[in-house]
Amino acid sequence: MSNAPTVVAVVGGGSMGAGIAQSFALIGSRVTVVETGDRAAAAARRRIDAALTRAAERGRLAEPAPSVIGRITVLSSLSGLPAEAALVVEAVPETLHLKTAVLTEAEKTMGEQAILATNTSSLSVTELGGHLSRPGQFLGMHFFNPVPASELVELVRTPATLPETLRAATAWTQALGKQEVVVNDSPGFASSRLGVALGLEAIRMVEEGVAEPEAIDTAVRLGYKHPMGPLRVTDLVGLDVRLAIAEHLHTTLGERFRPPRLLRDKVSRGELGRKSGKGFYSWP
Repeated sequence: MSNAPTVVAVVGGGSMGAGIAQSFALIGSRVTVVETGDRAAAAARRRIDAALTRAAERGRLAEPAPSVIGRITVLSSLSGLPAEAALVVEAVPETLHLKTAVLTEAEKTMGEQAILATNTSSLSVTELGGHLSRPGQFLGMHFFNPVPASELVELVRTPATLPETLRAATAWTQALGKQEVVVNDSPGFASSRLGVALGLEAIRMVEEGVAEPEAIDTAVRLGYKHPMGPLRVTDLVGLDVRLAIAEHLHTTLGERFRPPRLLRDKVSRGELGRKSGKGFYSWP
């Protein structure tokens, strides 16, 4: 596609980073995924290859899986970040000091004209950009899981984000076949703030014995036409991820985002949702 960046780099090869890399490779971009160390890089490589192979088996690729896989390179150090990358997306875990370190190092390595984006779902994009020397070329590109199937990208602009940066990010989002929504930087943006509010209230209802998780989810699905109930969404997102976002919103926005005790207890027991096999539902 004419609006697709020729070269993209993704820092972080977990489920989100792998999905972002897969999505750009599917539209013809050459993608470099950067992980920390050989072991993590090998795991990211397996994750990406397996996802694309499954997609091909289900008839969801327009070309053979090896062709798409061949456009994705996985490296074990930021020193290999391609200088010709037009877009660099950070997709490491939701920890402020980790994201700050990765973003500042990536900015030193990437080309001067490149745009740098964070995939954070809740942290302050303005604060992250405050550590950069070129904050005008920085914004939030909040992708949703699973990235290849999701239709939405939330573009988060800071007071420093240049109009041309936002225009480029919009064009790339549309080249991916996704719909952008543009929001100003604020705690939780639009999507996480609303999603977490609904999810936390659903967890409180389970905690208080109002109804079983499946009943609550069914009520939301059928009554309000949501494609999935808030507790199943919580399992898919990860209870640990939802807890981290809730704690941040509790700190920044107040008591209405205080995490329920049930959520804390489940995370402490390792009941993290689909990735651990158990959350509010069992996942074989």
